[in-house]
Amino acid sequence: MVQATSQGTTNGRPRVHGAQTAIPCWFMRGGTSKGPFFRATDLPEDATSRDAILLASMGSPDPRQIDGLGGATSLTSKAGIVAVSERGDADLEFQFAQLQPNSDVVDLTPNCGNMLAAVVPFALESGLLVAEDDTTTARVLTLNTGQIAEITVPTPAGEFGRYVEYAGEAQIDGVPGSAAPISINFLDTAGSVCSSLLPTGHVRDRVEVPGVGAVDVTCIDNGQPLVIVAAAALGRTGYEPTTALNEDQDLKSRLQDLRLACGELMGLGDVSGRNYPKMTLVSRPTQGGAINTRSFIPHVCHDSIGVLAAVTAATACVIEGTVAHDLAEIPPGARGQVSVEHPAGEFSIDLSLDPANPQRVIKSALLRTARLLMAGDVFIPRHTWTPSADALEEKHQ
Repeated sequence: MVQATSQGTTNGRPRVHGAQTAIPCWFMRGGTSKGPFFRATDLPEDATSRDAILLASMGSPDPRQIDGLGGATSLTSKAGIVAVSERGDADLEFQFAQLQPNSDVVDLTPNCGNMLAAVVPFALESGLLVAEDDTTTARVLTLNTGQIAEITVPTPAGEFGRYVEYAGEAQIDGVPGSAAPISINFLDTAGSVCSSLLPTGHVRDRVEVPGVGAVDVTCIDNGQPLVIVAAAALGRTGYEPTTALNEDQDLKSRLQDLRLACGELMGLGDVSGRNYPKMTLVSRPTQGGAINTRSFIPHVCHDSIGVLAAVTAATACVIEGTVAHDLAEIPPGARGQVSVEHPAGEFSIDLSLDPANPQRVIKSALLRTARLLMAGDVFIPRHTWTPSADALEEKHQ
């Protein structure tokens, strides 16, 4: 059972601090990503002011993000905003913000399953939720995509009451050591951004790529819009290290041409300024998994693979006729865990399709880990935003 409260209890409220503004912030690792989390009540409702705060907090635009909390990569240029939900089908509402080191754009359209893993721990740490049992389960609505996930975290009793347990034996590739497991059950992920699971209406499309010719792709969205293409179709093995792929300008140029064409096919319009669809090279597995992947997000090769990209790639593996299905090694009729290989290891998805409709996903579940790294205030220049005492008092009542 989860009890929601209207005001946090750990940190204070935004305040003026000399020439700067101090804003309560919890810096969280979620899966293989990390970034600052904020209570929605601590930020202005005005989108322009909110985005300015996020950019200043991260230090964007700057390739090193030297004047902010960003880690100079897209995986560490993320932020989360969380509020108690007033809807009957959700406990929390999560706004994911994707920033980039070199850009002044705050993208609120994609989802991030890694940062999602930190939402319930953050809510408990910040006082938005109160733990009442050895585990705490909350339904989280991601505002970016309208998806709801049921997330469970361990909250054992301690000397001073229940707390979020971060220590445990769960291991995920891409994160050193082990931690407590966080269970994420996605309740409805098909067509998260696109119109449907298979937005072109086909399991496979043929697209012309300059310098290559016609290439078979699968355009699919089960939580993350992906364009899946066989690495061999673009003259690569799919086993190259990420550093080599990131230096391969010819490949990146071809992937961008393909991405722009597929964006139109998927009903997304001109995606030149968007972070999706992601591009995923696939090849036969080599480590006992179902498929091997190299994921571009969208222009940089991921050191592993994003949570929802893994969910979507796994889904493509079990749908007959897709590019991924051609290369996947899954026993006939098998369902359940699908292991997606990536440069840092593998990612297992508990996946089920509707037997009566093999293009309908009825379950997408996985385990992640998270950890609170810092709690305090992030300081931004006062000219970026100065909180109104009256407005803050009204929001926190």
